This record gives sequence, C-alpha cells and structure tokens, in this order.
Amino acid sequence: MSYLILALGAPGGDQGGSPYGMLIMLALMFAVIYFLLIRPQQKRQKQQQKMLSELVKGDKVITSAGMLGTVHGFNEKENTIVLKFGENVKIEFLRSSITGKAEPR
Repeated sequence: MSYLILALGAPGGDQGGSPYGMLIMLALMFAVIYFLLIRPQQKRQKQQQKMLSELVKGDKVITSAGMLGTVHGFNEKENTIVLKFGENVKIEFLRSSITGKAEPR
C-alpha cells in the first residue's frame, strides 16, 4: 500500500513547473482576445469613420434609430448632419448616429 502512495506522489506535493509557462499562457490568452475581439472592432470602427467622411449631399442614409433620410447638409463645427425626410421635414443628427448608407431601391 505504501508503495502505491509513493508511486502516485504525496498529496500537496511539488506543484513545480516553470513560472514562464504561466506567462506564456497569459500571452496566448491576450493574443486570442486581441485577434477575436479587439482587432475586428477596430476594423469596423475604421470602416464607419471612412463611410462618414465620404458622405455627400444627396446620399440616402440610415440612422441608429432606424430612420431613413437624405443628407441635406453638414455642420462641421458641431459635428452634425442635417437629414431631410419628405418635403419639408429636416432634422439635425450627430454624425455618430449615422449607421450606414441605405441601399438604393
């Protein structure tokens, strides 16, 4: 019986291992998080900024509220866009509330 205990090792025995193993695991976890979460988000953010900078008067856009409108004007000082809905309805939105261009029908 004592031979079996010695073969299996004493409980709470040497945990051993290299401290570098833990650092490598942390680095791998960070790399996975970076490539699966952070990098794609940065890519989407760059695409959004590019789309907003390329907007011109007359483009049809969608707001974050789901409203479809046509770009009527820009206010660079306040970072807003004036959208036209129908004939006489113009509403001012923050640039950040524009989610994308509307598909032509």
